[in-house]
Amino acid sequence: MNAQVPSNEDSGNQDDWLIDDEPEAAVAKTGPDERPLRILIVDDELDVHSVTRLALRNVTFKGRPLELLSAYSGAEAFDLLSQHSDIALVLLDVVMESEDAGLRLVGRIRGELNNQLIRIVLRTGQPGQAPEQQVIIDYDINDYKAKTELTTQKLFTTVVASLRAYESLLMIERSRVGLSKILEGATNLYQIHSLREFASGVLNQISAILDVGADGVLCLLHGGSSGENINPTVVAATGSYAALNNCEFLPLDHALSGAVAKAFREKCSQFEHPVDVLFIHTQQGHEFAISVTPPWPLAGIQRELLEVFCSRIAAAFDNLYLFGQLRKAQEATVVALADLAEFRDEGTGGHVRRVQMLTDAIALKLQERGIYADELTPQLLEMIGLASILHDVGKVSTPDHILLKPGIHTPEERTVMQSHASVGETILNHASSMVDGKSYLTFGAQIAGAHHEHFDGAGYPRGLRGKEIPLAARIVAVVDVFDALLHKRPYKEAWPFPDMIAYIRERRGSQFDPEVVDALFNIVENGAHDWMIAGD
Repeated sequence: MNAQVPSNEDSGNQDDWLIDDEPEAAVAKTGPDERPLRILIVDDELDVHSVTRLALRNVTFKGRPLELLSAYSGAEAFDLLSQHSDIALVLLDVVMESEDAGLRLVGRIRGELNNQLIRIVLRTGQPGQAPEQQVIIDYDINDYKAKTELTTQKLFTTVVASLRAYESLLMIERSRVGLSKILEGATNLYQIHSLREFASGVLNQISAILDVGADGVLCLLHGGSSGENINPTVVAATGSYAALNNCEFLPLDHALSGAVAKAFREKCSQFEHPVDVLFIHTQQGHEFAISVTPPWPLAGIQRELLEVFCSRIAAAFDNLYLFGQLRKAQEATVVALADLAEFRDEGTGGHVRRVQMLTDAIALKLQERGIYADELTPQLLEMIGLASILHDVGKVSTPDHILLKPGIHTPEERTVMQSHASVGETILNHASSMVDGKSYLTFGAQIAGAHHEHFDGAGYPRGLRGKEIPLAARIVAVVDVFDALLHKRPYKEAWPFPDMIAYIRERRGSQFDPEVVDALFNIVENGAHDWMIAGD
């Protein structure tokens, strides 16, 4: 079907195909990556494969040897290309199982496989079958050669030029993908609140940028370390270093400690394969290092991408630190408000702390059971426990002679006492309006204003029913009564546990949300209630 390898007589003054001269020298070894570059030979003639392998047997490109794969039809070649996305070059015959098998394969490579990086060189023994000008215009190929013109030297030149083009395109694509991952990773990191989660996220993003699944360990250097006395704290570790997550400090005799210490001493990154250390200094004065041990030396583009990512990490770390301080300040404010309300009502003892713990437990139980998935937002799950301690903050407005009365309230006193729900909601709504988005104060206002509403609408202050009552308030409504009945108050003694359970069960579906009651009972039945009934 294809033209045979021409003899000297057939070719006249032309160079013999692939047999006349050797290249003077291979391209110099300049790169660190020694993985073979894959080239696929696609031709239905065995001799073509043999002479091509002979001609390229000693060729390297930037220190990387060539790995030659063979396919004898367009269909076989497509299967190989589907399995190996890292093939750099295809030397492709046009006429094989059909007159346009090679051209059809070009279309499938660019279309079905969406592989725009691979370089494609058409080789044909029948140029008239596929005119060069038409083929170059109609098909996304990179070179077109008649087999009779491909001497060993010219094949070498064609292969090296194609590999150089492939490398350039690959660098551009890696930069694009790497920058995309940096932007995506930076966005994700800003959503992380825990330092350990942040560190793990950093390592995952670095593995994605390197595209090698690198093992790594993130070390944070506390202030005050200097000179030789560098003892980095381990924040997170992955892969073969995962055991370091159980260590507070990086052991001095660990294989990474020398490179990490050097990075801290010299205040710069260290790229000394097999251990690479990225040094990061933030504007807030924090210093930390990320050590990775990829299976091969990092290419220049990978180093540059990591340096760019590290500059983003520095900003994210500072923001995380500042966010943490702000979060602590917000939590301290919530606790202070709750303590203020509890200070005047000494009989409640540790009521708000127990309410916080049980509220969190019920919210998690509802999530575990798939109940109220639309209302159990991540923000609610994160904030409901601490917000619950604000449920009685409105009692700061209740006069002492009513709040601390040891007996039953008169109807007038009960009205004053009940006003604490609206007062607390008003106070917390005003404070919440000063903060963008949802905060502890947002959910605290919902709880304070509605935790005395009844599921059937018979509660106060507004007579809300069912899901008109915010979920946070429906949960605290059960928890508040549960804890109040179990503990002594100025106006009553503590109830026995079975009597309290019977009381709540009796009001399931009327006073209390039945799903919340079921979640509470599930927690109690699993024996997780000892801390709930402990004395004050």
